[in-house]
Amino acid sequence: MPLHPVVKEVTDRIVARSKESRADYLRRMDAARDSGVGRAKLSCANWAHAFAGQTIADKLTAMTGKTPNVGIVTAYNDMLSAHQPFERFPQVIRDAVREVGATAQVAGGTPAMCDGVTQGRPGMELSLFSRDVIAMSVGIALTHDAFDAALCLGVCDKIVPGLFMGSLAFGHLPVIFAPAGPMPSGIPNAEKARVRAEYAQGKVDRDVLLASEIGSYHSPGTCTFYGTANSNQMMMELGGLHLPSTAFVHPETGLRDALTAAAAKQAVQLAESGTGRMADVIDEKSIVNMIVALLATGGSTNHAIHLVAMARAAGVLIDWTDMDQLSSVTPLLARVYPNGSADVNAFQAAGGVAFVARELAEAGHIHADVQTVMGPGIHHYFQEPSLIDGDLVWRDGVAQSLDTDILRPASDPFDKEGGLRLVHGNLGRAVIKISAVKPQHRIVEAPAHVFDSQEDVLAAFQAGQLDQGGVIVLRFQGPKANGMPELHSLSPLMSVLQDRGLPIALVTDGRMSGASGKTPAAIHVTPEALEGGPLAYVKTGDIVRLDAEAGVLTTTADLSARPAARAHDVQSWGYGRELFGAFRAAVSSAEQGASVCFQAAATARQPELRDVADHNIQNRAIDA
Repeated sequence: MPLHPVVKEVTDRIVARSKESRADYLRRMDAARDSGVGRAKLSCANWAHAFAGQTIADKLTAMTGKTPNVGIVTAYNDMLSAHQPFERFPQVIRDAVREVGATAQVAGGTPAMCDGVTQGRPGMELSLFSRDVIAMSVGIALTHDAFDAALCLGVCDKIVPGLFMGSLAFGHLPVIFAPAGPMPSGIPNAEKARVRAEYAQGKVDRDVLLASEIGSYHSPGTCTFYGTANSNQMMMELGGLHLPSTAFVHPETGLRDALTAAAAKQAVQLAESGTGRMADVIDEKSIVNMIVALLATGGSTNHAIHLVAMARAAGVLIDWTDMDQLSSVTPLLARVYPNGSADVNAFQAAGGVAFVARELAEAGHIHADVQTVMGPGIHHYFQEPSLIDGDLVWRDGVAQSLDTDILRPASDPFDKEGGLRLVHGNLGRAVIKISAVKPQHRIVEAPAHVFDSQEDVLAAFQAGQLDQGGVIVLRFQGPKANGMPELHSLSPLMSVLQDRGLPIALVTDGRMSGASGKTPAAIHVTPEALEGGPLAYVKTGDIVRLDAEAGVLTTTADLSARPAARAHDVQSWGYGRELFGAFRAAVSSAEQGASVCFQAAATARQPELRDVADHNIQNRAIDA
């Protein structure tokens, strides 16, 4: 089918808006390419240093200057279950490229923190900033200029966006992302959510909660809910940087090792042919494809921030209006926890990424004419791998979903639109994920309960101060205030209040988890309170209206005559936070990607984009 007219309209607008920044990026990448391959530029002394620790065979191969050298950037540590399998990946990669006469080296490592460990702790205030640190560390790794291609090993929340951003600074090279895959399924997600809710109410003790959590997170591999980590994997495939259908293959299997080896050999082939450079794979069309894939699967709200920064790294300028307009026409094809009861293993079994890619392409919702690491065309991603007699074989994915409670065709989606909406009004601009929020909970108008820390919200809940419901306004949680931590600790108590039949919503300049669930939350409110945003003027008792259907975020209170509240409780020291003062001072706004690396690239929103947002909101109000 032809491309959907709204997808074309948004893409054309992004192309026009990005004309200068994209051209500048491509000029830089062309200059780097034209300066010659890495192995041709290094002096004998450079090469001697680079290969001093390598095997004699690899030294002899490298010194010929005739074969590619692949740089591995790894986010390995064994505290992240998703990254623990990367410990042995470099050897798999080295062995694979030697078979085709090339060499591979670990160029460098990146930090990789686990949001699951730091949730509710001071360390969460460094989580978002770690993305830009990772991007910088990729730059340090690859700036040795001894590489003709790169392999990035990463899965989780900030790690893949950081690897993506850093790699694009070396977009004159082909770059392939090699994931580790999800852990096997643990206890059902609904049971995990039930225990968390009971613990929040004091009905079960910590031992019961711990046993439930261990039953959920129990082995090497990615957590199996559809949060930011697994959304990353979906987008890397639809962005053309994975080998097809590699996202959700379990670690420590023969198939996973074969796919890692195949990725390494493909990187060598691209380097030898001079094709598939990352600067050509990632462009305006592939960025749109990534957005649509995220929306069609009900993916993580964190990518309303990450995707903006990721796109800017390629000179592509996007914003929340683009995402909102794409969401209005993107069919919701998947129900994966927290938007359903199934996990990513069940999603993969039902048809997985190959099914989603083909459905979106054949329905005209994504661009088919894109470049990928497999060659031109998105059709490569309609395939799935398998091992037959020890050989890696590719074949077409399933033509029909094997479980329509989890995965549906574009002709019969769970919803006619995607899971993300823009809301705005006199309280600022924000995003809300509605794919898991039932229609009857999408409009809340109630008195505000204003807090400056999530600890104060938890204390108020325990004291019964939220027993009548209302709109929780949690401010001073933006990137400049405290690094914009996730506020996942609030999800259980909000679920409890909603289940009691109370009107409840959250409005915050912070983030929720990538697994944002069934309660309405207007998040990433911009401008943030510390910058003088409207939330700094709201008081407890003010009537706040969050209308996700019409795209409205307003208060009836007159904020104009009030002094702004001060962030008395925001701390900037302890647990490493004192090291990031320069980041808090320089970081861009949430809608500009909350980035330090690309803060200078942030540009003012164009008036015509605001007109588009107003037009969409008016249409939704009429529809409602």
